[in-house]
Amino acid sequence: MKIHRLSQVLLASLLSLTCIKPLNAEPTSKLTVVVNGIRHQKGQICMRIYDSEKGFPLSDRSEVQSGCTRITGKSITKHFYGLKRGTYAVAVVDDQNGNQKLDSDFFGIPKEGFGISNNPKVSIQTGTPKFSKSSFTVTKNTTVNIDLKYSLDP
Repeated sequence: MKIHRLSQVLLASLLSLTCIKPLNAEPTSKLTVVVNGIRHQKGQICMRIYDSEKGFPLSDRSEVQSGCTRITGKSITKHFYGLKRGTYAVAVVDDQNGNQKLDSDFFGIPKEGFGISNNPKVSIQTGTPKFSKSSFTVTKNTTVNIDLKYSLDP
């Protein structure tokens, strides 16, 4: 009787295992952001990663990931893990006052250093860079270099 019961449990276990579909986990990627041209040795560099034009590049509510790194030289590197492969853009601020946002004057001109992936021209004529001009494709391991600006382009 015990053997019959044990064989039924084993058979049920084997059948349940064959019915389980394997989960296809979506591969994730690592994005390395290198920020160059830092003019100060104090404060922090804050970065926001966006996966769409929604809120890009100024919103602090629509980013996919974000983070700040203390300034330790003229260049810093920060790694972001767990991103799905796809299209992204990065906005960077040389955050001197610790409020984790880009401060600007009455006319909207930045008071702090800033940078955007693909290093687009930013001037009064071009306005705020668009996601489509600033985006890039993230694969397994992707590195993006961003040059900080401390004024608008001519």
